[in-house]
Amino acid sequence: MLTRAIVRPPGESFAKGITTAALGAPRLSNAVAQHERYCHALERCGLTLTRLEPDAQFPDSTFVEDTAVLTDRVAVLARPGAESRRDEVAAIRETLGQFYETLEEIRAPGTLDGGDVCQAGNHFFIGISRRTNAAGAKQLAGILAEHGYSSSHVDIRDVPALLHLKSGLACVDDELLVLHGELRGLEVFAGHEMLVVDPAEVYGANCVRVNEHVLMVAGHPRLEAALRARAYPVIPLEMSEFWKMDGGPSCLSLRF
Repeated sequence: MLTRAIVRPPGESFAKGITTAALGAPRLSNAVAQHERYCHALERCGLTLTRLEPDAQFPDSTFVEDTAVLTDRVAVLARPGAESRRDEVAAIRETLGQFYETLEEIRAPGTLDGGDVCQAGNHFFIGISRRTNAAGAKQLAGILAEHGYSSSHVDIRDVPALLHLKSGLACVDDELLVLHGELRGLEVFAGHEMLVVDPAEVYGANCVRVNEHVLMVAGHPRLEAALRARAYPVIPLEMSEFWKMDGGPSCLSLRF
């Protein structure tokens, strides 16, 4: 069971962050309100929140998941693929030091974003993407192996729709994967049940299981119905302002 989460609201510079979406500039007031409802959802799922202050120096810093990979055995500080985000890790290092005795870290020439790492039980899928390179993925796999976890790599560099692996992949329990249609045929997912999102609802693949609930983007009725049919309690959340900045429910917290 997860018990804690680290979150950071969007700051005044949020609209200046990195994005590949062509959905217009986000409205900060809406983003702050959506983030607060997201935080309430995490608390509803039983998590105690560590709320960091907004940091206007780093426009993308609300997407805290990219700065680390957390497990119940080890915390690994990431090295974001976007150079403008690398100094975000220092603040997360200080915060995680309150909860973990030892912190591992990804080192140059490796790059790794937490959004490219999806845990399925004791196994981790590590995406190689525009942000995470092969060297970073190899380093993380080695660290995880030292702590008793297995892992496999998923190369998504030829899938333009996916910035991060978790843009198109979520594990809602150890066996069931929610995934973007372009990932469905990959051998690495053999042995898992797959719930492929409808082509009209691909953004919905960025959902996240938090204890007994699944947090997902509101407005994806087919995916919501499919999850409810499998008896998962779903919490739909408005994410329009974060969608404009390539983010979703998994990106906005570090959960442990």
